[in-house]
Amino acid sequence: MKTNYFITAVLFGMFFVACKQEKKEPTLQDYMVGNWETSYIKIEYLTANETDSTSVFEDDFSKPNSGKAQSSYKNDGTFSAWFLQPDGKKVGETDGKWKTKGDSLFIDYPYLGKQVQAWYAIKQTKEGFEGTVIYDWDDDGEKDDTLFMKSKRIEH
Repeated sequence: MKTNYFITAVLFGMFFVACKQEKKEPTLQDYMVGNWETSYIKIEYLTANETDSTSVFEDDFSKPNSGKAQSSYKNDGTFSAWFLQPDGKKVGETDGKWKTKGDSLFIDYPYLGKQVQAWYAIKQTKEGFEGTVIYDWDDDGEKDDTLFMKSKRIEH
């Protein structure tokens, strides 16, 4: 009888240790803190120029001598974003606020005279994350444009 209790206790202990060692994916809130570089972006404008045509903008920032879209997310819910030109000069720097809910990232920042407030669906990847958002990127009054981006974690 004591042997059964001993075996049960050992098995329970092994199960408990195995469960504790299981790696959990960090929450998006924790994951986003740090420095990022966008390597690819694609925007599909559904009603471009007030027509029923779709217009697509695409940029691959991983090409040699291309500029780099970079950002830094802080624990306090603020972030900075800028474009790093091939010569190393920062341009277009802006500051904003961010928060997460589940797998969504909310960002709020000024850009070209307007306030952008957008919710991105985020998928964590080995290199960083992929984000998708539907927003009015062409300023036609319709939130019907889809932006897809790939970003990777970088060190500053």
